[in-house]
Amino acid sequence: MNAQIVIDENIRHGKPIIKGTRLTVEEVLGALAGGMTYEEIADEYGITRDGIQAAIGYVASWLQGEEV
Repeated sequence: MNAQIVIDENIRHGKPIIKGTRLTVEEVLGALAGGMTYEEIADEYGITRDGIQAAIGYVASWLQGEEV
């Protein structure tokens, strides 16, 4: 698993989040799907480009059937 993505049952009901935040991978992908740029997401949610890429990588691994 990417070290920037964590799952904690006590945060956001155990959804995968960006480490050090309460921002879910789902929210990051939704923002991208909605047309926001990396820069807009970083400014809006206070995460880094690496955090955004970690969220994308997490989902890509999950879709490939890898254990994440």
